[in-house]
Amino acid sequence: TNQWFLPAVRGDIPPGCAAHGFVCDGTRILVFGGMVEYGRYSNDLYELQASRWLWKKVKPQAPSNGSPPCPRLGHSFSLYGNKCYLFGGLANESEDSNNNVPRYLNDFYELELQHGSGVVGWSIPVTKGILPSPRESHTAIVYCRKDVGSPKMYIFGGMCGCRLNDLWELDIETMTWSRPETKGTVPLPRSLHTANVIGNKMYVFGGWVPQSAGGEISAPDGEWKCTGSFSYLNLDTTEWIGLISDCQEDKSNLLPGPRAGHCAVAVGTRLYIWSGRDGYRKAWNNQVCCKDLWYLDTERPLAPSQVQLIRATTNSFQLKWDEVPTVEGYLLQLHADSPVPPVAGIPGTGIPETSVLSSQGGPSLHQSPQSLPSVPYPEMKMDHPSQTNNLLPNNVQAALSSSSKAEGKEKVAAPENKVTQETMKNHTDATGFKESNAPSHLPVCTSSAQTSANVGELHDLDKQSVNPDASVSSTVSSTQTMVTQQAVKTESSSTNGAVVKDETSLTTFNSKSEAAETANVMPSTRVNAGQTNDSHASRAPQRPPAPVKARDRRWYDVGIFKNNSAVVSQFYLLPEETLNINSKADGADVLDYRLLKKQDLFPGTVYRFRVAAINGCGVGPFSKISEFKTCIPGFPGAPSTVKITKSVDCIHLSWEPPASPSGNILEYSAYLAIRSTQLQENPSQLVFMRIYCGLKTSCIVTAAQLSNAHVDYSSRPAIVFRISAKNERGYGPATQVRWLQDMKTSGSK
Repeated sequence: TNQWFLPAVRGDIPPGCAAHGFVCDGTRILVFGGMVEYGRYSNDLYELQASRWLWKKVKPQAPSNGSPPCPRLGHSFSLYGNKCYLFGGLANESEDSNNNVPRYLNDFYELELQHGSGVVGWSIPVTKGILPSPRESHTAIVYCRKDVGSPKMYIFGGMCGCRLNDLWELDIETMTWSRPETKGTVPLPRSLHTANVIGNKMYVFGGWVPQSAGGEISAPDGEWKCTGSFSYLNLDTTEWIGLISDCQEDKSNLLPGPRAGHCAVAVGTRLYIWSGRDGYRKAWNNQVCCKDLWYLDTERPLAPSQVQLIRATTNSFQLKWDEVPTVEGYLLQLHADSPVPPVAGIPGTGIPETSVLSSQGGPSLHQSPQSLPSVPYPEMKMDHPSQTNNLLPNNVQAALSSSSKAEGKEKVAAPENKVTQETMKNHTDATGFKESNAPSHLPVCTSSAQTSANVGELHDLDKQSVNPDASVSSTVSSTQTMVTQQAVKTESSSTNGAVVKDETSLTTFNSKSEAAETANVMPSTRVNAGQTNDSHASRAPQRPPAPVKARDRRWYDVGIFKNNSAVVSQFYLLPEETLNINSKADGADVLDYRLLKKQDLFPGTVYRFRVAAINGCGVGPFSKISEFKTCIPGFPGAPSTVKITKSVDCIHLSWEPPASPSGNILEYSAYLAIRSTQLQENPSQLVFMRIYCGLKTSCIVTAAQLSNAHVDYSSRPAIVFRISAKNERGYGPATQVRWLQDMKTSGSK
């Protein structure tokens, strides 16, 4: 949501302090030292369990070969594995806090952590080489090169009476200090800056730097100022690369201003920068505290997971894919098996909104709430995250798709639930059971133990109706709730019922790589995205024509979606003349997407889908291909609102009738995925056993049946059920439910 909140913490709440050490280990946070008040420093260690917002003061064992760390501020505190590394800082030599006698430190400690919570104790490692000089307000990061595997800690800059810009390396395995030789332009000496590792780069931003006079660095007691300069060190080549220089002007306020004492954190490939202060040494009254939040996209996002099917109708799909961290949207494309007629460049009835996507792959800094023109600095773009998170990236224009409110269809929220429900497309197997696609992972929802309820009753969800047209109206309920699985003890392993093979000729995912199929991305153009609803823009922004490169014209844009789900009933067609542009240089051509027409999906047709994530650097690689088939008219829809209640020796399955039965429901069938030798040969081909057939909308699954259940590990461990309805025409699409398993208590399965 990009919204701040103040958690209600409890326990041993630490006093407010500045310039402390801070590390995050999963869901716990460790805070060490800092200045409690002027001249009074701390050497206390606190642990916050963020999952419970519980503070605890911890008391590590003293080192066997020395004293524990003294009270200090401005030290570095770095985490690697199950150990924290403390270096340097500033201590007060005077016992009187009002009489501050500073002493710069270069001592080095190791703190061993216990798994989950608590610490073991301090130790003083025996190191080799020359120790870095004493300092405070420096930075320390840990980096482990993938192909070498030897973790190293890098210390940069700091303060010891004058500001420093030296770089030190500690090999953590051998505990050897060294001074690596670097290439490129070393950043100015600085303190109170930040350094963060993303990939193989250490990004250094801001801090206090000496005031230059005549191109020379001033004396130790000279003037100093805050800087907004930004560089990174390639940790594999030890080469410095400058991104924003200290003297670079930013009259349009497109970049974060000069600051020191700020904080920065890496989330995935995105760097967030928050707060800090700006000012000069002899102008304390003019110092400004910053309250702005910026982020830097350092590279294009990774490929999302394969597109997964939640529900299919005769002319629409409800789709989902796993979220990619720190992205602004997703480009969804489809490929039709049946020929799609090209159209002459005639404007459609409405003005479809599509995207102008950046092809730049360099770091990208972002600011909002208002969209901004392109940043005039090479490979740089920075933004404030929107507080409402409703805007697509500034270089991506919102796309109006078939699920926009204007067309009477809305995107369905996909909460995290303990049970996942999926709907498969029609496919008749040898036993007459119409099988469908088996998505590997869908949203899951948590509920309390020994209870079951409709997820809409337990969570504040955006549950909406999807009405592709008047003839096909199916209420899309959110995924269902389930209890945490416990071990089901059985006395019999016998099974009854027919074995149903999960046909995969049309229904399973394509596993081929998308590296060769990634579409060329359009050159960058900045547009004002304006206000959008939760998933798409509500009206078309005016924009210039978008240049398009020639690519495989079998792939058509469905649209750009804010979140990781979509309802698809249409896609964009390309004018006939653009289908034959491969002979042109670089395949360059210019299309006005406002003139593109939309094509409706056809019943009983196979469509392939792929999706790519978008951030400020552009469009990432596409996912692997998935394919699904629209339903054939006349068959019943899929059952909905599946609930599972666990008892001591069985579970109770229940469901609601299809919203679109297309006639009288003659019977329901429920199936359970079971263990089979076929699964060992081809894990993607699930084998199902029918465990119920009848008119009731509920059934009992016995412990004996559950003992033969196959636990699917395609995503989170789960037992898979399918439920389908039959009318006069036959069986319609099945609803698939993944019952998530706690493998600590269900190892027998």
